[in-house]
Parts: sequence; structure tokens; C-alpha cells
Amino acid sequence: MAKKPLTYAASGVDIDAGDEVVERIKPILRRTHSSRVIGHHGAFAGMFRLDFNQQLFKRNYRDPVLVACTDGVGTKVKLAADAKIYDTVGIDCVAMNVNDLIVQGAEPLFFLDYLGLSKLDPIETTAMIEGVARGCELAGCALLGGECAEMPDIYSKGDFDVAGFCVGVVELKRVIDPARVRKGDIIIGLAASGLHSNGYTLVRRIIKDEKLDLKKAYPGFGGKKLIDVLLEPTRIYAKSIVKLVAGYKRVMAISGMAHITGGGLPGNVSRALPKGLDARIDCTSWKPHPIFAFIQEQGGVERDEMFRVFNMGIGYTVIVRPAHAKKVLAALKRSGEKAMIIGEIVKGTGEVQLEFGA
Repeated sequence: MAKKPLTYAASGVDIDAGDEVVERIKPILRRTHSSRVIGHHGAFAGMFRLDFNQQLFKRNYRDPVLVACTDGVGTKVKLAADAKIYDTVGIDCVAMNVNDLIVQGAEPLFFLDYLGLSKLDPIETTAMIEGVARGCELAGCALLGGECAEMPDIYSKGDFDVAGFCVGVVELKRVIDPARVRKGDIIIGLAASGLHSNGYTLVRRIIKDEKLDLKKAYPGFGGKKLIDVLLEPTRIYAKSIVKLVAGYKRVMAISGMAHITGGGLPGNVSRALPKGLDARIDCTSWKPHPIFAFIQEQGGVERDEMFRVFNMGIGYTVIVRPAHAKKVLAALKRSGEKAMIIGEIVKGTGEVQLEFGA
């Protein structure tokens, strides 16, 4: 008896499903494109015009520096996969990249995504890419292309991963440099939307150990289910920060910035400091999202560990000259940010001092 011909689909990779996804995402990608994106959908690489025709784009650069970064969402995708919620972690992926990129003073230009999946389901995969596109819209950058890799031998059934790569541009003289930070500068904090995309291995361990119900609306979450609170997308600060930086072309009002990711405030604000200065932060100057107290209580996590792992309610910081602090604060609030003064720069050794009051 003749053997039945073996196919790629029978091995676990469906080319037709991949082709269907390519067709489904055409209008999704186009939503993020401006006149600077050229070429056709389905090309081997995307193309983006950096600088030409002053009247058309009005973004010519005298001394442009390209800024690039790459990041993923971490084990937050495991929660999304288990809950079969696919349209939020794409926003997280964009956020983790562009929030890093703007720290350098750069404007995000374009984004590329990578999806690794156990099974390429056209509807689920399109939902993932829809999330990435939504993140790009919030960030003001183009989703230029990406890759969907169906690898059943690598990913367990139902699992997936998402990562991204972002490119931006900044004028050389406008690059944010820790050397600018001075004693007396003011630290402004921008509120986080929740846990963002860090610490989820610890969160998932607590959920497992304490047998927490992801579908339950625990007290303090405004009627939201725990899974929805945990999958709240990372806030994207790009448009607010790009607008802020653009408003200070002649005056060096902004001396430093930091995206608060893994390592929390101590591990990230320190990256914006020169060796001879510390950041003194008053941790009573803002009220963190209730999810932090919930995680700390349920897991019995010590305070210092919480601040080392999570953003604790502050997703981004801007260090400014004292004379401009009020104006910068007002500008950020007009852009829709919940911003507050959380500290100042003092003499030290390049570390972050967290103060908790009496």
C-alpha cells in the first residue's frame, strides 16, 4: 500500500493559514502608515523615507541620529495565552520598545514585530497583530512589517511569544544625556496604567500558590476581573514625550528621562544619573494602582522587593530644570498624562534614594 504523501501542513505548519493572515492584516498595517512609508504590502522588507521635501514632511534633520531598540513582553504572554486574550499584548510589545526609545529624546519612526506561535490561527493571529497596530497608532509610528513563525516543535500547544524592534530619530544636539542632570533638578513621575510588562513570573507564581481566581472581580478593582487588571496594556508615553521635547528646542529644560521597567524606580532612574548625583524620591507623593497592594498582600512580598521588581505606579520619569518644572508638569497634563512631582536630584553616588515618610 502506497504511503500517503507527507505535507508541511501535516507536519504542523499551515502555509495557507499564513497567506490568509497576510491578507487579513493589510488594512490593519495601512492604518499606521503615513506618506513616509513606501513600497507595497507583502514585500520582502519595508521602506521608510527618513528625510526629504521640506514642504511635504516638514521633518528635515540637520544632524540625524538613528535610535533603535528591541524588546518583548515577557511572561505576560503566558497569562494572555491561557486566558485566550490576544489583542492586548501587542500594545505591550510596542510600549516596551517606544517607551525605551523616547528616553533618548527620539521620535519613533517605524516598528517591526515578531510572532512565534505553536499554531497559526488566522483569527487569533490577526488579533495579535491588531494589538501591535493599535500600539503603533498610540505611539505615532508606522507598523512597517513583521514575521509570523509557526513552530509547533518549539512552542507548546496554545503558546505564543511576541517581540518587536523599533527605529527612531533624534537631532544629535537634542540627544538626552545623563551628563546634563544637575543638583536641584526636579523629578516628575508619570502614572502607570498598572503592572505594565514586568514581574509577571512572580505574579504567576503568586496566582498559582494562592490559587487566585483570574475570573473573579476582587475588591478594589472597580468591578474588573483579575485577568483584565493583569492584562491592562502598558501605557505608551511616546506622543506626550515627543511633543514635550519638541516644545523645548531652544531651551534645555529636560535633563534626563527614564522608562520604569524591570528593576523598578531604583534600577531605572539610576540609569539617568551621573556618578556624583542621587535621585531622592518621595514615595508618598503618588498613590499606586491597587494591583500592587493586592500582589504584595497575596504573595507576602516585602516592600523593597516590590520596588525592585515592579514600577509601583510610576511608569516613566522626566528630570527637569527647577525653573521649568511647573510648565513641564502642565504640558504633560495637557497631553493626558497623570503627572506629579515625585522627587529631586541631590549629591550622591548615582543611586536612587526611596523615602517612605514616617
